[in-house]
Amino acid sequence: MTISALWTIGIIAAAAVPTIPSTPDLGKAEARCRPGENGPSLLLDIVGLKDREGRLKAEVYPANDQDFLQDDNILISQGKTFRRVEAPVEQVATQNGHVAQICIRVPGPGRYAVSVLHDRDGNRKFGLSVDGVGFGGNPKLGMGKPKAAAATMIVGSGPTRGRIIMNYRRGLLSFGPIKAL
Repeated sequence: MTISALWTIGIIAAAAVPTIPSTPDLGKAEARCRPGENGPSLLLDIVGLKDREGRLKAEVYPANDQDFLQDDNILISQGKTFRRVEAPVEQVATQNGHVAQICIRVPGPGRYAVSVLHDRDGNRKFGLSVDGVGFGGNPKLGMGKPKAAAATMIVGSGPTRGRIIMNYRRGLLSFGPIKAL
């Protein structure tokens, strides 16, 4: 068989991969930490919340630019890492309300890109003027998404604690924490 024939077969096979309909529940079954579990996971301290409104959504992606913030159904259809945990802010916030804690399981030790959305209006998508966002590694945000390398966290063989600083719209075109942390 020629190389071009193999290439064509590969393209047809890749196109034949069924996609999973995108739903808010994709990636959740594998992500929620169980009490007393000691496997690889991220214990995220989410700091700098604007308020206790809405929901928090933490997501874990492969640590490369092609897959970071990629559509969840595509990642899962391709057998790539994707995990999601959602919780009402009121449920996971500490007493002072500006810190929340979420635990999210990962498939194994390694590097993962992490994002957190503070969906203040509860519409399940990022609203530029309303919602907050944070990333592993706490990169300074510009007008586009950060590179995966800047949003990466390293997870060991057990629970690994990480800190994510939330950013909200400040002014016309800038994002940042609501106060110095």
